[in-house]
Amino acid sequence: METTQQTDSSGRVEPARGFASMADDRQREIARKGGRAAHAKGTAHEFTTDEARAAGQKGGQRVSANREHMSRIGRIGGKKSAGRRQEMRDQNKIGDASDRRPGQTEASDETTRQPGDAESSETQR
Repeated sequence: METTQQTDSSGRVEPARGFASMADDRQREIARKGGRAAHAKGTAHEFTTDEARAAGQKGGQRVSANREHMSRIGRIGGKKSAGRRQEMRDQNKIGDASDRRPGQTEASDETTRQPGDAESSETQR
């Protein structure tokens, strides 16, 4: 267990005390016991759907008030979205090329048949 130290006003070094100076696993253990005790006693607070919704809205309003932050995360999302669209275009180009018949171009329409095609000779009859 790592102990932290702090300096007091006179410059003396003393070991840190209290909950924050404890190891993380020890803090979790104590918090877990406290939570279980509160639930057993019936004093633990559990959010209702409406309370949770109100808390989420409050947090969302707080975050969205920072225009610079919203601009930054919007830009990141836009870049990811554009990247996914480009990947899909690239995959479709690869798939389309393998599905084409020899001599058929990407711009040619499915209804356009080349002379000698079995389907086009049937439609000509």
